[in-house]
Amino acid sequence: MLLRYLAVRLLLIVPTAWILVTVVFFLMRVVGDPISAALGGRLPPDQIEARKEAAGLNRPVLSQYWDYLSGLVRGDFGRSTDNQAIGDIIANYGAATLELVFWALLVAFLVGVPLGRYAARRRDKAADVGLRLFGILVYAAPVFFVGLLLKLIFAVKLGWLPVAGRASTNVELALQHVSPKTNILTIDAILYGDNSYLLDVLKHAVLPAIALGLLTAGIFLRLVRINLIQTLRSDFVDAARARGLSERVVVGRHAFRNAMIPIVTVMGMQIAMMLGGAVLTEITFEWKGLGYQLAQYLQARDFVAVQGIVAFLALVVAVMSFLVDVVVALIDPRVRF
Repeated sequence: MLLRYLAVRLLLIVPTAWILVTVVFFLMRVVGDPISAALGGRLPPDQIEARKEAAGLNRPVLSQYWDYLSGLVRGDFGRSTDNQAIGDIIANYGAATLELVFWALLVAFLVGVPLGRYAARRRDKAADVGLRLFGILVYAAPVFFVGLLLKLIFAVKLGWLPVAGRASTNVELALQHVSPKTNILTIDAILYGDNSYLLDVLKHAVLPAIALGLLTAGIFLRLVRINLIQTLRSDFVDAARARGLSERVVVGRHAFRNAMIPIVTVMGMQIAMMLGGAVLTEITFEWKGLGYQLAQYLQARDFVAVQGIVAFLALVVAVMSFLVDVVVALIDPRVRF
């Protein structure tokens, strides 16, 4: 039954991804053709028409749509107006976004889950009230505002951490020659073998990771708190207490695991939403990942590049949904067809 459930969820990735990329394609076409949007007013009309003809944009929309889907199946996301393959852009800058999301998730888990558990065990006491306010505050605050605030305090005023970027200029130049190159600077610095370079990379990651991670940590905190409180009222928890188990064992071994089941589902959705928050975080800290490049292409009105990057992010969200279903099925035996 478990294999059947996972197989069905795996197959559902196909229609989910198809709907997402179709919506992205037609939304991009609503704003006009990408050549006119990017180069209109800068090139004569005959040259724009020639470029549209060369790019196949004068053909019927459905014909373009078919070529677009065929390209995606082959792993071809198209080419930007400066003739770069979108696949190469994703490979070069996607690693930076992946690195940022990893560190932000680490912050979210380390802050949100323990504090949520602590608040649940001290329900309606001063610590619980304070943590609930903290959760609302970090969730409600815009990520770019938190980022600017962190930069002003820890980079400008105190001078403890770098203001922006993924690493110092000399470190970035040195890591260009590491082999094999992953574009994840933390791994590249480890492969390079210089601890000062690794420390420099980690220092640059602290503020962006906190700014993006706190946004999700507030949600984790509130989810863990409310689910753990509800689980602690369950009959099986009372039965565990009646057997003489300590409160620490009851919470840690029995209640906490069951409370995490609905949380895992929401956590998966939050990870997907974190990709959206990464766009603002990368712009705020000049972290040159996919979000930063997406903003650059939007300013340049390069809609082919925007379409390719957004379609890739949509595919990532679809795959993340499947992985969440796998985790939920593994930890909750009730989730079956």
